[in-house]
Amino acid sequence: MDERSSLLNQLQIDRDDEPSGGGGRAAIWWVLAVFVVIAAGGAGWYYYTLPETIVVNVAMAEAAPDEVSAERGSILDASGYVIPRRQATVSSKITGKVVELLIEEGQFVERDEVVARLDDTNYRAALAQAEAQLGQARANLTAAQVAYDNAVPIFERHRSQFERQIISAQEFDNAKAAYDAARTGLDVAARAVDVGEAAVGFARRNLDDTIVRAPFAGIVTVKAAQEGEMVSPISAGGGFTRTGIGTIVDMDSLEVEVDVSENFINRVQADQTVTVTLNAYPDWRIPAHVIAIIPTADRAKATVRVRVGLGEKDARILPQMGVRVSFLDDDSDAAPAAQAASRAVVVPIDAVQANGTTGVVYVLRDDTVERRAVSLGARTSLGQVVLSGITAGTRLAAGDLAQLTDGVRVQIASEGS
Repeated sequence: MDERSSLLNQLQIDRDDEPSGGGGRAAIWWVLAVFVVIAAGGAGWYYYTLPETIVVNVAMAEAAPDEVSAERGSILDASGYVIPRRQATVSSKITGKVVELLIEEGQFVERDEVVARLDDTNYRAALAQAEAQLGQARANLTAAQVAYDNAVPIFERHRSQFERQIISAQEFDNAKAAYDAARTGLDVAARAVDVGEAAVGFARRNLDDTIVRAPFAGIVTVKAAQEGEMVSPISAGGGFTRTGIGTIVDMDSLEVEVDVSENFINRVQADQTVTVTLNAYPDWRIPAHVIAIIPTADRAKATVRVRVGLGEKDARILPQMGVRVSFLDDDSDAAPAAQAASRAVVVPIDAVQANGTTGVVYVLRDDTVERRAVSLGARTSLGQVVLSGITAGTRLAAGDLAQLTDGVRVQIASEGS
């Protein structure tokens, strides 16, 4: 019995000898805490190292209208101004006071039409004096003619008598001297008449110069003088003396003058086809051509001046208007199929970064963008014309493109057309 009890006691578990479990549980909690800290740090690192998502709008490239697509062959765009080849600031040839002014701004005048009259009282008096002097000279000529006519027969008679030795040589010499004096007096009187006639002509010219006429047909653009003011062609601009009466422009002589960078002047040739767009009428495309390339450069601006002739005459074209000139590739007509395959498109202004004749757009690719270089045409009321680089239907990012780079992640804010 005692032996059985001893064996059973050996099989019992002694609870007092079991190790304490508090230390093990604490170690487990420390491991879990370290794991949480590591996971949080990794999540934070991943969050802050993700590419920034930029919010953009969407623009759609649309096929350009036919009249805009005609610029497909544009190889250079430049800005310039409308200028008249015939423009004159009309003034008088003499100094005088304006007594009548017959022009107003915007008025059309014909060639030789009277535009102003100056005070002519002094010139009329000078003409009257010259005419009186001419009358006196003509009277003197008549007297000299009578004296000469009387001296001729006397001289002839004395010569005949001298030849027959009826009179002495002294008497003949006296008769010849009187004859020579009469002939000389006649010549002097005739020259005096010529001088008098020239003086009358000069006085009449001065009187005629008091009437100011238009040198050619055109439109009055500036009215510089008023009635009662003094005008003078030799005024130095001081005081109150005007140098001109008004400015007349021949509207049929309007053309375009444009400064082309000398880096691109090799793309311009005489008689080259161009299109001109007025800033005031961006939808109106005017056919034109290059008249001449001025053979000198402006070293201050590094440009060369080019004259462009307009193919249309229209009352809407005014001097000093700003224009945009597109120089076309005349060889482009040889490949119409190639042009059709790369038809020009129009995109919103804020969907392209323009830099002269080239630019950059950002094509949408899911949630990223692709940077793409494009060739630009004119800027119209429809938007920016893109000649090559994208096709109709291409989705582009629009808005603040300065913050975009190739491959950056974007978020679409709204769809646009």
